[in-house]
Amino acid sequence: MKLISKDILLKGSLRVAFLAVVLVAMVLPQRARAAEFANEDLNYEIVYHWGLIWKHAASATLSLRNDGDVYRTSLTARTVSWADGVYRVRDTLTCTIAKEGLRPLHYVKSSHEGKHDEVDEVKYTYRGYTTIGQCTRRRPGKEPTVKQLETQGTAYDMLSVFYFLRKLNFAGMRESTVYKSTVFSGKKKETVSVKLVGIEEVKLRDKSKHRAYHVQFTFTQDGATKSSDDIDTWISTDERRIPLMVRGRLSIGEIRVYFKR
Repeated sequence: MKLISKDILLKGSLRVAFLAVVLVAMVLPQRARAAEFANEDLNYEIVYHWGLIWKHAASATLSLRNDGDVYRTSLTARTVSWADGVYRVRDTLTCTIAKEGLRPLHYVKSSHEGKHDEVDEVKYTYRGYTTIGQCTRRRPGKEPTVKQLETQGTAYDMLSVFYFLRKLNFAGMRESTVYKSTVFSGKKKETVSVKLVGIEEVKLRDKSKHRAYHVQFTFTQDGATKSSDDIDTWISTDERRIPLMVRGRLSIGEIRVYFKR
């Protein structure tokens, strides 16, 4: 796989893929309208695409468990053997979410990417209509950095935000309709915008074709500055609302994420 350089991956291909997996989770079947989510384990395949190259680069699993008054969720991602030799990734996200109001309580992202290790933690408190996130970042050999973020209304992280988005009724959205929410990402406060592009036909890896909602995600800081490239997903138009494909663009090629049935 010499055509894929370490530099390409180092600049974020697998990080884009990991973000794409999170966004797949955001729009899973819309059982979110029910009082509770069912326990679930969902598997994903992450593929690097450049020209004629289609290479399975990583796998991921999303899990949710009911535990009394809270949900305990996790998302893990890891590169496959060939990609380990280029840029090894072992990432885990966990979040505890209160069932009442679907408010996040505690979030941890543990990243092991190449020679880089990092842990981001967010502890949430609520004061009236204000959400406060005590954000701590830990790196080996360095003092932890702590930053407090605040926003009006409920804030989320890169795992709990999908509960907010799972509530959206894409079938009832007009084209170009945009929904927004706040995300605490490490030491940053970002805005995630969700836009319905339209209904399209999407072709999967097994050559099957499906009608799907094409939805685009944009992340910004300070209300205007993009913090990452847009990510596109195609969601089945049937009642299950299954994400059929997710695409994240790179400087060279793209990452695609496929739900494994």
